[in-house]
Amino acid sequence: MMKMMMKLLLFLCGVLWVSADVLHEDLAIVGCSDSDGEMMYALDGEELWYADFKKGKGVDPQPPFVVHTSYREGVYEQAVANQQVCRSNLKVCRSAMKDIPDENDAPSNLVIYPRDEVELGEKNILVCHVSGFYPAPVNVSWTRNGQKVTEGTSINVPFPSKDSSFTQISRLDFVPQIGDIYSCSVEHLALKEPQTRTWDVEMNNPQSGPGPAIFCGVGLTVGLLGVAVGTFFLIKGNECS
Repeated sequence: MMKMMMKLLLFLCGVLWVSADVLHEDLAIVGCSDSDGEMMYALDGEELWYADFKKGKGVDPQPPFVVHTSYREGVYEQAVANQQVCRSNLKVCRSAMKDIPDENDAPSNLVIYPRDEVELGEKNILVCHVSGFYPAPVNVSWTRNGQKVTEGTSINVPFPSKDSSFTQISRLDFVPQIGDIYSCSVEHLALKEPQTRTWDVEMNNPQSGPGPAIFCGVGLTVGLLGVAVGTFFLIKGNECS
């Protein structure tokens, strides 16, 4: 019940349309709290634009190799105005729902993985994927070998799922080196303590050490020795016949 009513505060606006016999889903979100806000446009589950109210500008999060969508001038200013309307509606909703208990769902899925195939010494991106939580947002922090890392980190705006839960993705720019261990920790209202996942460069890179080559060499040596011994006894057996 609480989730369905809080949807009104987010002003979810979805439009289905067809282009070249393909069904698309267009989504616009406006959300707010006492200390934060969100306005985001998406298409087929991909963020196209969002307002960064801390930096005071709109952000196009799409990678450089795709065709970018152009938005009219003043879209960020409109996002700021929408925040005022949202907070006004928030006061009204709080008054109407003051006797309804809060409903908090902890993240049901937390995964950490590299964006690209790992090559030692080559730049890559670690992804921390958090989903199934309510309400938004979560707080994600990174460590490298137990030391907190802030440089090269980013996180997208909360993305709603059809079950009214949210998903957020945090990224960390890194250069994999043998011995490095990374972790991402997630904090949320429904968690008594942070959830943490770790990623080990050596454990997740089979070619990072000599182990496979050694085992292969040992196996080959043992195999050849077995053949030699078998041949020796075969010859001796024939001599005794």
